[in-house]
Amino acid sequence: MESKAFIEIMRPHNCILAGIVGILGALVAYEGIPGINQLALIFLVVYFGCSAGNTINDYFDYEIDRINRPERPIPRGAIPRKIALYYALLQYLIGLILAYFLGIRAFLFALGAYALTFLYAWKLKPLPFVGNLAVATLTGVTPIYGAVGVGRIGLAGYLAVCAFLVNVAREIMKDIEDVEGDREMGAKTLPIILGEKKAGIIASVFGFATVITSFLPIKVGIGLGYAPMVIVDAMILKASIDVLKDPRKASKAQKSLKMATFIAVISFLLGALTKGV
Repeated sequence: MESKAFIEIMRPHNCILAGIVGILGALVAYEGIPGINQLALIFLVVYFGCSAGNTINDYFDYEIDRINRPERPIPRGAIPRKIALYYALLQYLIGLILAYFLGIRAFLFALGAYALTFLYAWKLKPLPFVGNLAVATLTGVTPIYGAVGVGRIGLAGYLAVCAFLVNVAREIMKDIEDVEGDREMGAKTLPIILGEKKAGIIASVFGFATVITSFLPIKVGIGLGYAPMVIVDAMILKASIDVLKDPRKASKAQKSLKMATFIAVISFLLGALTKGV
């Protein structure tokens, strides 16, 4: 058993990014700077929810990861599966304890989101499209959690819708990327059921829908700081068109969408802070 595996299985870079999105969701909703204690708790609750979800996902995905991700801690023998399960449950518990200090609404919201991460890894992931929607929902509610943590919603609602749509596209692209290992394990993802070409079309439709939705905040008076969203829309359009033309470009496209999502959050934050300008 490798001690570093306990950090690695969390995939901390993803969790830190998720925590930052939670904080930015709070800032977007608050349209200012809430208390540092609130922001720290929001970050940690999102972080532990993400890390627990990653850990439990590796626990349930052991067989598939032996083909698609053999370098991960459990398949390579760096951490026993049973220990990974206990570790995931500990992370869930820590996150929920921290969520309690943000108030009952934030606690219940976190409980529901945590339950969905477990249910996704346990039952929903192999289901065609349902698993994609579950992951996109979890991504979309991350900025909403930040908003709940500060007691407001505001522009975070628009951010959540955009995050949901673009992540449906990204999840389908990831399924196209992983189709070989998923087929080997008998998974029923969209590209396996419909074919990679049709799955690519569906992913692109959600990408285009994200671009259209990104214009909605302009109608409610978001500030000039929202301008970088033009770059985000260009990245999403390119990724969507690339996959539409050639599904084999799904790996590069989904990574581009991940970067676009982070830039979009920054754009929403700057737009919220410059509202009325």
